[in-house]
Amino acid sequence: MKALLSHCAGGPESLELGELPEPQPAPGQVRVRVQACALGFPDLLLIQDQYQVRPPRPFAPGGEVAGTVEAVGAGVNGLSPGDRVIGLCFWGGMAQQVVLDAKQCIPVPEDVALDDAAALVLSHVTAYYALRDRGRLRLGDVLLVTGAAGGVGQAAVELGKAWGARVVAAASSVEKLDDAFACGADAGVVYPSGVIGKDAAKALGQSLKQALGSDGANVVLDVVGGEVAEPCLRQMAWDGRYLVVGFAGGVPKLPANLVLLRGCQVVGVSTGEWMARNRAGFMAAVRELVDMCSRGMVRPRISRRLSLAQGAEALGLLARREARGKVLVTME
Repeated sequence: MKALLSHCAGGPESLELGELPEPQPAPGQVRVRVQACALGFPDLLLIQDQYQVRPPRPFAPGGEVAGTVEAVGAGVNGLSPGDRVIGLCFWGGMAQQVVLDAKQCIPVPEDVALDDAAALVLSHVTAYYALRDRGRLRLGDVLLVTGAAGGVGQAAVELGKAWGARVVAAASSVEKLDDAFACGADAGVVYPSGVIGKDAAKALGQSLKQALGSDGANVVLDVVGGEVAEPCLRQMAWDGRYLVVGFAGGVPKLPANLVLLRGCQVVGVSTGEWMARNRAGFMAAVRELVDMCSRGMVRPRISRRLSLAQGAEALGLLARREARGKVLVTME
C-alpha cells in the first residue's frame, strides 16, 4: 500500500511517498481502507520528534482517519467489512490502509460524509473536552477563542454557540476572522502577529474589552499563547476559566498576580492524556459530536483537500499557519 513516510526527523519536506506491506488486523483490531485523514498540529511535532511519543521509523503521520472496514480480527463484535467508521490512530493515517483497535472505531451514519467525520475527531474533541469538562461552559457565558480560524478554534466557536454562549473570536487577520464569523461568532478582534510590544498589547486589551463587555470573559480558550495570552488573561471575568490548549505563538509567561486579582483559574487541557485516562469519556464525546453533525449542529470547516502525494504540502500549510479550518489528505 502507498503511504507518506517519515524516515528521519524533519519538517514536511522530509516526508517521502513510499510503500508499506498491507497491514493485517490482530485479535480485537480491524483494517480500514482510509478515505480521508485529517491533519493537526501534533502531526508536525511527531515528524520532528517533538511529540510525547516517538513511533519507530519509517512511519506515516496522521492520527484522524475515516474510511471503510475491510477486515476484522478475531474477537471483534459489532463491526463488519463495509462498515463506515472514524477512528483515532495517533499515527499511520496518511496511508491507504490502517489497522485500528475495534474499540477505537465509531460508526458513521450514512447522512454524515466521511470527510466531515474525519475532521471531527481531534479538533472537535479537543474543543469539546476543553469547554465542557475543563471550562464548565454554561448557558449565557461569554467565551473568548484565540486562533479562532484554526481547526480547534472553529470547533470551539461552533460548540460555544451550540451550547448557548456568546462567542468572541480572536484571529491574526480580518480574513481569518471572517471564517470565525461564518462559524457563528458574535464579535471579533484581530491581534498582531509576532512580537506585540507594550503599546500594541494595551491596544489589544482595549479591543478585547470592547468586544467582551465590561464583565469580561467567563471562559478563554487559548491555542495561541505567546504575547496574546496576557492581554486575554487581563480580560477574565471573576471566577473565569483560562484554558491552556496550545502554544502556536510560543509559550507565554502568565503573571500570577492577575490570576489572583481576577479570582480565575488557569486550566491545562491535555486531550491526549484525557483520552488515555478516560477512554469511555472520549468515545462518548465522539459519539455525541457525530450525532450533532448528523443533526446539523456542528459542521467541520474543511479548507483544503489534497491527495496523498501532496501530503507534505498539506502539512506545510499547518507549519506556515496558513490553514483556515481543517486540512484533509484523501486517498482517492
